[in-house]
Amino acid sequence: MSGVRTHARRLGALIMLLVATLCLAGCGSSSDPTRTGPLPGTDRPPVTIGDKNVPEQFVLGELYDLALTAQGYSVTLNPNIGPTAVSFQALNSGRLDMYPEYVDVWNTFVAGYQHGFPTEHAAVAAARAFARTHGLVLLRPTPFSDTNAVAVTRAYGLAHGLNAIGDLRQVSAELNFGAPTQFQYSSVGLNPIERAYGFTPRTVTTLNTGAQYQALSTGAVQAAWMTTTDGELAGNTFRMLRDPQHVVGFGNALPVVPAKVLAAEGPDFRLTINRVTRLLTLKAIRRLNADVELYNEMPAVVAKQFLQAHGLVPRGS
Repeated sequence: MSGVRTHARRLGALIMLLVATLCLAGCGSSSDPTRTGPLPGTDRPPVTIGDKNVPEQFVLGELYDLALTAQGYSVTLNPNIGPTAVSFQALNSGRLDMYPEYVDVWNTFVAGYQHGFPTEHAAVAAARAFARTHGLVLLRPTPFSDTNAVAVTRAYGLAHGLNAIGDLRQVSAELNFGAPTQFQYSSVGLNPIERAYGFTPRTVTTLNTGAQYQALSTGAVQAAWMTTTDGELAGNTFRMLRDPQHVVGFGNALPVVPAKVLAAEGPDFRLTINRVTRLLTLKAIRRLNADVELYNEMPAVVAKQFLQAHGLVPRGS
């Protein structure tokens, strides 16, 4: 009889542990059906979130908007805030309360740094230091980095053992490289990449932006410029070559928020934004971009599905 009681106690303890674990994982989230009381954003000042007029930024804006709205914040989304200089002024004037910016863009065009940075940590630290002097806070950077990149077809890469940009040295005698004019002459484009990795293509073909994937697929070029978060890289057709020397810099997205807005909105505002940001791996953003750019899904739809899948927006909302 005592053995039965012991077994029952152990079973009860396991059930209590399971309940506690589930609560730690889900209790307090926006999708928790047992939640009572007001949401964290209730009665907080309304906020305006902005994004730039490109598909990836549309997705980012929708992700932050929907996640904050699910927490009770009153959010207005401005889907075309203009160039970086305009956005910076809007933050300082109070016309804008948050928008996602890329660390290399911030450091170059806002902070005015004329040099690169050896690590992502150093780039983010410099960006944050400048932001603080203007009463701004740069929140957690995304795991993904959106920068220039070099890619080949997976088949060509496997055939020639190409994994990093420097590996192009072994095929440079036959290499036709495809790129738009701006990449050929950019400070983080083809010329510095050639110098850093010691290869010179046999020829360079000028391509319009967006034409590089077709050119690679048909064999018109063997390597081409693209950006790291392109939706085409979500599949198995193309292979992005690693840039171990970080010649192209760091393009992690950081939500920019005035310090006074963070204080007014309370700690859950920052926490909600950071929860979204943590999910944005390179694989995740490529898939989101592919859904919008290649399969013509609406940014709001793919953002909502993504957040629902991760429990940040209630299903059926």
